[in-house]
Formats: sequence, C-alpha cells, structure tokens
Amino acid sequence: MVKVEIVDEQETSPNSPYASSASSRTSSSVSLSSVSSDVPAAETLYDRLAALVDIVPPTTRHAISSRVSRTTSFLVRGGKMAGNVAWVVATSALLVGLPLVLVLEDESRIVQQEKEMLAQQQGAQAMMAAPFQPPGGSSSVDPSRPKQQGLVPPGF
Repeated sequence: MVKVEIVDEQETSPNSPYASSASSRTSSSVSLSSVSSDVPAAETLYDRLAALVDIVPPTTRHAISSRVSRTTSFLVRGGKMAGNVAWVVATSALLVGLPLVLVLEDESRIVQQEKEMLAQQQGAQAMMAAPFQPPGGSSSVDPSRPKQQGLVPPGF
C-alpha cells in the first residue's frame, strides 16, 4: 500500500526556488527563471560537454571513442601514403622528365638549324645556276645541253 503524507511548506528550506510565501501561492508572478541559478557565469563549452559524460553509457562512449580513433588513424595513414606517392611522382618527373624535355628541345633546335642551312644552300645554288636574263630578251641557254645542278649532299 501507498502511504500519503502531507508536507508542510514551512518545513522546507526558505532558500528553495520551489518554496513560496503564502501570498504567492495563488499568484504566478514569480517563476523559476527569475530565481538566481547556481551555474557559474564563466562556464565554457568544454565544461558543458564534459558534464555530458555522465549521460552517455560507458559502452556507447567506448564504441564512439574506438570509431573516432580508427577513423583518425586511417586518415593519418592515408595522408602519409598520399604524400609518399606525390613525392615519388614529383622526383621522378624531375629526374626523368626534365632531361627528356631538354634533349627534345635541343633536337628540335638542331633540326631547325639544318633546315635553315639547307634553305641557304638551295638559295645560293639557285642564284648561281640561273644566269641573268634581261627582260624581254631571249634565253642563251641551249635546250639540248643538260641543266647544271648544284652540289647535292648524299642521302638527299
């Protein structure tokens, strides 16, 4: 059975926010928000989060902690591996790619010089082979005589 006991308000402490005077029993002008709180004014967010530790059960806290630590270690290992791969690619590009680019550039420069020299030789041969013809004059070149060609290097 349940025993009901009547508690007199005067027995409760007068500093309690729930205690009320006889005049305020019927009025609702005094609320709990107007009563001063015991919470310190300098409470930080960390203090509030630390107080939540008691709310979360230990098994759940352990599961959350282990998942966070595994995720962190996975991300750290992945970051280190990505850094190593980037290092290998960068050094390989510098050690292999840079000399290759320089050799290709040098080769193209040499080919360009050869083309210029060949054009100069052909221009000089054309000037020497064609005699000066006055405008409107007849050609003194005998068609039965073979045309004179300039020096042609072997392989061309």
